[in-house]
Order: sequence, then C-alpha cells, then structure tokens
Amino acid sequence: MRLFRRSRQLHGWLAVLMLAVLTLTAAGCGNEQEGSTAAAQQGDLTLVVGAYSVAKDAMGEILPLFAEEWQAKTGQKIVFQESYEASGTQARAIAGGFEADVTLLAMEGDVEKLVKAGLVEKSWKGRGEAGMVTRSVVALGTREGNPKGIHDFADLAKPGVKVLYPNPKTSGGAQWDINAIYGAGLKLSEEQKGAKDPAAAKAFLESIHANVESLDKSGRASMAAFEYGVGDVIVTYENELLARIAQGVKYEVIIPQNTILIENPAAVVDKYADEHGTREASEALVDYLTTPEAQEVFAKFGFRPVNEQVYAEHESQYPVPAGLFDINYLGGWNEVRTTLYSKRGIWYQVLAGI
Repeated sequence: MRLFRRSRQLHGWLAVLMLAVLTLTAAGCGNEQEGSTAAAQQGDLTLVVGAYSVAKDAMGEILPLFAEEWQAKTGQKIVFQESYEASGTQARAIAGGFEADVTLLAMEGDVEKLVKAGLVEKSWKGRGEAGMVTRSVVALGTREGNPKGIHDFADLAKPGVKVLYPNPKTSGGAQWDINAIYGAGLKLSEEQKGAKDPAAAKAFLESIHANVESLDKSGRASMAAFEYGVGDVIVTYENELLARIAQGVKYEVIIPQNTILIENPAAVVDKYADEHGTREASEALVDYLTTPEAQEVFAKFGFRPVNEQVYAEHESQYPVPAGLFDINYLGGWNEVRTTLYSKRGIWYQVLAGI
C-alpha cells in the first residue's frame, strides 16, 4: 500500500478542521452539523433524514419547501432531524441502528445494503426516476487558470501533478470517481485495441493513483482540503464544483472526454418509517424530490435534474462529453463491486501495489 508522509496526514487533519468551518450552516428546519443529528423543533410530526454529505446544501432549501407544502395539504407542522455523512458511512450507520425515515445516498449500492439489512423494501426503485433523484458527472476541478494544464484524466498521471479524491471505503462519491477513471481506461483501450482491456484500465488507474495526495473520508472533506491549498486537481462531482463556483470560489471545471454519468438515489427506510408512524410523510418527501420545485433547487446547486421538464430548461448548462458512459458500461453495480471493490478487486490491488 502506498504510504503518505506525515505532512500529508497533517493536511488530512487540517482538512477535517476546515470541513467543519466549510459545512456549518443554518438548516431550514432546525440546526445541524455534518455527521450529526440535531434536536428537532416542536412539531406535529418529525422526519429523520440520513443523507450523503453532498446533498446537504440543496436539502437545506428543499426540506422547508416540502414542510410548507405538507402543512398546506394536511395541516400538520413537520420538522426534521438531519444527518449528513459520507454515503458509505451513512448507509452503515442506518444499517447499524440510526433510525432514519428517509435516506439520500450517493449510489444504488448503498441503498441495496439497506435492502439486504431488511430496512428498505426491494421495490424502492418504484419512486423517483427508477429510484434516482439527481444526476451528475465525474469532473475535474483545478485552481484558477488551470496552471497544470489539465484537460483529461490522462493528465492526472503527469509528473508533479498532485491529485485529490476521497476514500471509496467510506465515500460513495469516491467510488464514482474510481469508476470514472477505470472506465475511461477501458474506453481508451477499446479505442486503441478494439476491445476492452481490464489490465490496461487497471494500469491507467494505477498511474493516476500514484499522484494522489490523500484519501479523505468524503467528497466534502477532499474539497475542504483542496480549498485549504492541498493538491493541484480534485476529482469530484460536477455539481460540487458548480455549487462552489456559485459561492465565489475560483475553480476551473474540466469534463473529461470519457467520464461516467452519476445517478443518486433516495428511498424510504421502510422499517423505521413504519415504526415511527411516518410512512405517508416519508413517501411524500421522496416523491417531492422529483417535483419541478425540488429539481429546480437541485439544479441551483449544480445537479443535473432527473425531471425532464427541468432538465430541458437547463440543458445548455450541462455539457455531454463524447465518451459519456453509465454504470452499465462497467457491467452494473454487482459486477463493479466484485471486479473493483471486493477484497481481491482491482482497487485493492492498486492500493497494495500488486
């Protein structure tokens, strides 16, 4: 396994500190901090929302809108307890007893963990767009002016280029990042050899990982580290970069020619919603996430809407690269979990240098 110098560990600790500053905001329906659940205000009904960290800012605006609509329809005042964490960490917390009524996670596989745990019904994809509520693509963010001349994934392997992406063990966003890089390697091998070459794709991933500065807990932690001054380029969601640019942070956004379409799910945590007597409201919230009102908020924060009407209104904002692929190009999530992230999978071979 590639070892990072003590100074890089210090960068990681500083990044966590900066993350607390970066993400401490006022929630629309009760105060909360990253990775914690705050006490709810007085209300007729309380919903517990456990989500991945990237969704936090958008949900801060969406939840009050839903609460207003719910009260107009039912007369009930609804308040929220909210927790935001790296997707894998959040899924494990819910599976381990954190009683969220609704969850928004980075990828389908994290919801499937809750299905296997008996918490979410197998029919969860019947809501949203096949269970999905937002889309994005894996993109590259550089410092203003793109001083290292980054134009595609291959440039991340150049000598002297310091790369950031989070740890796929804890972060769903990191798995999207790794999937994108590995898939781009497959695409290049297909262009050069006429067929997918997993060995060439692994070598491509290895060449980039050799330049990685640190593996942070979440995409938000990596972004905090980058904005603190660590690294030259960050591999992350397009929406994260667009949202930070809207807040005045100077990024250059590069969409690689070959990159992956990200799809993010939401689901009712059926077991807990039933125990809490919140099923009706929980289902209504998940349904609300794909309404034009909620999708406009997601678009404001850089996500690609799943609602066709809203997407059409914003389509010009979302470049579609020539080699865009989805998870099915890699064989689907079951294949990806086995090929890349199993104990002997490609990702762990890359980490171990074998």
